[in-house]
Amino acid sequence: MTTQSTQAQSGATYTRPWRRALVYLILIAFAVFYLIPVYLLLLTGMKSFAEASLYRMWDLPAGLHFDSFYKAWFGSKQEGFRGLGVNFLNSVYLTVPATILSAMLGSINGYILAKWKFRGSDALFPILLFGMFIPYQSILIPLVQVLSKIPWFGGSLYGTIPGLIFVHVVYGIPITTLIFRNYYAAIPTELMEAARIDGANIFGVYRHILFPLSMPGFVVVMIWQFTSVWNDFLFAVTVTSSPDVQPITVGLNNLAGSYIVEWNVQMAGSLLAALPTLAVYIFLGRFFMRGLLAGSLKG
Repeated sequence: MTTQSTQAQSGATYTRPWRRALVYLILIAFAVFYLIPVYLLLLTGMKSFAEASLYRMWDLPAGLHFDSFYKAWFGSKQEGFRGLGVNFLNSVYLTVPATILSAMLGSINGYILAKWKFRGSDALFPILLFGMFIPYQSILIPLVQVLSKIPWFGGSLYGTIPGLIFVHVVYGIPITTLIFRNYYAAIPTELMEAARIDGANIFGVYRHILFPLSMPGFVVVMIWQFTSVWNDFLFAVTVTSSPDVQPITVGLNNLAGSYIVEWNVQMAGSLLAALPTLAVYIFLGRFFMRGLLAGSLKG
């Protein structure tokens, strides 16, 4: 028996590197597959207008042409289109407060629904989650009507970045509440009871106990919301009417000349629009996975 087990262990030792190499090859293949669009964006953005064509899509550029990125950012008055510089800043002004506000509201809602039971809480939570399944298209007309009736500095919220922030915060509450509620449900209730014995009220428990423990949950929620808000097009094109307040997704849609489409400029603009979300997942992707695992494995 000892000899057989030793042979089995030695056989497993010899086959394990091959299995590991196979796993790495599969992962590399998937990584290359998902990076192909980014590669084509960069490749086409570096080409001149004459080189950018469907038949020469995979060909390397004849030289390094950065004028496509310059034109995509600053626009061209002669060809009649605006650049993405103003739209990029509008997306920053939109995404940062919308992400923070929806994360904070979702955290408080998740805390109340997970740790403070009250009459109707079991029915309120499913009703709140129902908002996740309402199609965007079905509420566009009442959304515009509501925003048009909410006053904002002599006008209304419709057609403004604060109005778009309001929309994303409201639509982000269901998913952020769900994530935080599941995260807080795994935290031992004894911590809250000890804080209440020490005299902490409902907000004191949240501030001193749950909020410091919520950083993994906040990372997950904020990355999710940042990506969703930054990449949104439907709400952006519906709520914002002026090019001066439109975010980058709408600006990218308008990044075309009056007579012809410069695909090298379009690809350069697409890469510029995708850079923030790419950077978020490149630098914070491991924290995103840690936060998901922390919320699912605790307790």
